[in-house]
Amino acid sequence: MINQQQDTLEQTLYDHFGYAAFRSGQKEIIQEVMEGNDVLGILPTGSGKSLCYQLPAKLLKGTTIVVSPLISLMIDQVKQLKAMKFKSVVALNSFMHPNERRQVYRQLQSYDLIYVSPELLQQQDLLDRLRGIHVRLFVIDEAHCISQWGHEFRPDYLKLSNIIEVLHNPTIMALSATATKDVQQDIVKFLERPNMVKRIFPMDRENIIFAIQEVNDNQEKMDVLLKLFQQYKIPTIIYFSSRQSAETIASILRLKLPDQRVAFYHGGMEQTDRVAIQQQFMNDQLDIICCTSAFGMGIDKSNIRLVIHYHFPSQIESYIQEVGRAGRDGELSVGLLLYSQTDRFIPDNLIKKELPSVEQLSTVFERLMQCYHAGDLLSANMEEVARDFELSEIQWRFLHYQFEKHGMIVENRIIYDNENWQQAFVRIQYFIEERTTIKERKLMEMIDWIHEQGCLREQLYKGFQDSYTKPKHACCSNCGFSFSAWAPQQEPSIEQEATWQEKLHRLLIVGDHNG
Repeated sequence: MINQQQDTLEQTLYDHFGYAAFRSGQKEIIQEVMEGNDVLGILPTGSGKSLCYQLPAKLLKGTTIVVSPLISLMIDQVKQLKAMKFKSVVALNSFMHPNERRQVYRQLQSYDLIYVSPELLQQQDLLDRLRGIHVRLFVIDEAHCISQWGHEFRPDYLKLSNIIEVLHNPTIMALSATATKDVQQDIVKFLERPNMVKRIFPMDRENIIFAIQEVNDNQEKMDVLLKLFQQYKIPTIIYFSSRQSAETIASILRLKLPDQRVAFYHGGMEQTDRVAIQQQFMNDQLDIICCTSAFGMGIDKSNIRLVIHYHFPSQIESYIQEVGRAGRDGELSVGLLLYSQTDRFIPDNLIKKELPSVEQLSTVFERLMQCYHAGDLLSANMEEVARDFELSEIQWRFLHYQFEKHGMIVENRIIYDNENWQQAFVRIQYFIEERTTIKERKLMEMIDWIHEQGCLREQLYKGFQDSYTKPKHACCSNCGFSFSAWAPQQEPSIEQEATWQEKLHRLLIVGDHNG
């Protein structure tokens, strides 16, 4: 029976996806869900995690739901699947036209694979319709988001176990490229699956060279960038901690490097602009993207040769995710981190602002009390309430989840009980302190790695696995790597736009040779 299933898997892999063999880890994870086992799969970036649920969606009777963090990621994967003749797939998102959404909702049972955000899964209309179809497999893609984003930025990730129960407890697959043992425990805990099978595979990438270069200031960073891009014309991502910096540096690079195609990308842009920029980069119409962390998750572009961190992220998990977008074709690629002493203030400030202070918490409690006595309902619009309470949207999402958890808010109605509120205040305050301490610890781990004197590769992965694969070529800047020894294949220079006379002349010459 097992041999027969293996033959079916191999045949489906070839027939529907065109691959002759599985990559490391894919088959083991797929076999678990085919046997009805909940599975947590950890595979390195660029190793084809999406195939782990796309193939079972072809074989299992019923619907596979994939919880995905980004709209652009959903859209890309649906396009790729439809190009491979996988037609019974759809992405549900907030940007769908209401008429299109209603039509899709009426036909949900006809789809083998449905991509959806955790936030949309909270909408009762969708949930009622999904309850009426046979959901066979429930997938959480980028499952580290449960731990990394769930507590603050996107608390709907922490509510997924309720959704799974409503959908009659289908088999669960959770996938990630970066999950420490603590994050793995978080995933299992919040999905309420203590017996989940863990399929953990080495996540190190032997074809990525790690380089850290300390500089004095931002001007020196710009000098490094200009020197690199005058030498190399290769697909590159540059990560920034601020939207303004991404835009500013992109403008300077466009001005100083007329033969390079440069754009910026961040969460403050219109959705249509973000999708357009992403598609241009995927189609090799752009060379350099200056972006925040909003760009890159699920970017399946194989030939990114250079990932530069103009600012460093606040935790090693984020760094591994971002640098892992380089070299997915297996070719030698580089992750370069530029560091100046003043850079550490940026993540420090972000951590302080991400969660509400004790003073803000007190103020919100007072405002909630006023709303309760006035008989007011809270608006469902997170942005609107955040503005009224003088909080960031992330701060209000965090507090709203905590208030729901402690029974202070039920369906936007304020439920007042003096003793419960006093206890909730203490618990929420303690939880904020706990989360801040965790974030500060992760930041210090990142800073310690930047100042590491030994092998950067060895230290980078030690929190995730016991060993690492020694690279066949250069390892890191601490092990002797220098850009002078790196010669990646480069993109051809941009041709100057020809006049209509030159274009006509070329056509006539071509016609002459042919005939």
